[in-house]
Amino acid sequence: MNPDAPARYLAGYPPELIDQVRQLIASGRLARHLQQKYPAAHAVRTDKALYDYVQTVKGNFLRNAPPLSKVHFDSRLHIIRNALGTHTTVARVQGGKLKAKREIRVATLFREAPEAFLRMIVVHELAHLKEREHDKAFYQLCQHMAPDYFQLEFDLRAYLCLLAAGGEALWASAAVDA
Repeated sequence: MNPDAPARYLAGYPPELIDQVRQLIASGRLARHLQQKYPAAHAVRTDKALYDYVQTVKGNFLRNAPPLSKVHFDSRLHIIRNALGTHTTVARVQGGKLKAKREIRVATLFREAPEAFLRMIVVHELAHLKEREHDKAFYQLCQHMAPDYFQLEFDLRAYLCLLAAGGEALWASAAVDA
């Protein structure tokens, strides 16, 4: 296992917390803890199901936000962009008007993850519809849509540390076909 794996995903967290994650990984307790806290993977497996899921969250919290033209899982996202999700706006000229289409891409890592992790990344990307920068207003909107947003983000980062340290995917075998 790579002992420096937590530093990459937990940059900005206190050193004591990073050391605690390292110790949990080394002792094999982090995987057990995450599986107890998040026992099952969600059933959102297809791009259509993801689109419906995102539209439901958007409808509950951001009804006046611009529409989304595309939502899908992207297998290249984590590797190429070093991101877990992206929100992009593509501008096109149609006749004399400028039309903007918005897309959300979610890393395929979330295809076999707990619903809470999927909700966290969806909330994050949807918040970009209203707030472009990662500022106070952005994170307040994230917390409005997911009150446990910061805990979910930390738990996801801890899971990424586990994977980077050579741990196995925890929910891959528990996948539910939609």
